[in-house]
Amino acid sequence: MKDFIEYLKTEKHKSKNTLIAYRRDIEGFERFLTDKRSKSIADCVESDAVAYVMSLNGESKSKATINRKVSALRTFYDFLVNEGETDRNPFSGIRLAKNDKRRIDFLEIEEMEQLLELPDDSRKGLRDRALLEFMYGTGARVTEVVRLRIGDLNLKMGFVTLRDVNDESRIVPLGKYAREAMAKYLSQAYETMKGGPVESDDHVFINYRAEALTRQGIWKILKTYGEQIGIGDRMTPQLLRDSFAVHILKNGGDLKSLQELMGFEDMSVGIAYLAVTDIHVRDVFKRCHPRA
Repeated sequence: MKDFIEYLKTEKHKSKNTLIAYRRDIEGFERFLTDKRSKSIADCVESDAVAYVMSLNGESKSKATINRKVSALRTFYDFLVNEGETDRNPFSGIRLAKNDKRRIDFLEIEEMEQLLELPDDSRKGLRDRALLEFMYGTGARVTEVVRLRIGDLNLKMGFVTLRDVNDESRIVPLGKYAREAMAKYLSQAYETMKGGPVESDDHVFINYRAEALTRQGIWKILKTYGEQIGIGDRMTPQLLRDSFAVHILKNGGDLKSLQELMGFEDMSVGIAYLAVTDIHVRDVFKRCHPRA
């Protein structure tokens, strides 16, 4: 693994994010081989590769995600063949799936402001406003919101550590409105909802049983508020994440920064966001290119 990563870095000039993604994909496949097939990387044959792709499909992974993993593993085994570590590439015959184009839906800024004004000043309202401001203000995935703990927040410095299901983390900034909503929720509602003092390992978003909100619970909260402004059928955690991305790009953000903030590995995701913005390419070219 170390030699392969060094090869990608020095000879292929891959970015840091790409190196992390390759390592994660290979380690994930290695766990599959060990747990499900009782094999090592070197012993893998094509039937193992097929079984792995089928398992990814069974986990409802997107075609883009599966294709990325297959491409990473194909590159890895090409390296092993060239190094003489194995005599075959079990992924050479695996065809990549044709990606589905995900439709990106987002709220206009005026709609988002209307949504954020809905929660009242009750304990539940303070929590819900903090939830909405946090999700829109960070672009966090719903899984990252569910896993968020008090110790991951630094309201004073204005940043938060987000963790995915693989416990991979990234640090993103917290804007003024999200910080204020979170601070008010934690100081005025959290302890009474929990029934005890705030501790660093506590989940941030909880219900009245002091249990962490689930994915389904968050969806229900969002849908309730969405129905109040006539968008209940559209209201999902992904809508807030997509709105975060589109609004950043509309206001002059770049794809590389957006990738860092949102934690997506496939740049085609960023390009899909770019496609729905009102950025005028000709105007950008005339303003920025020295020979325009």
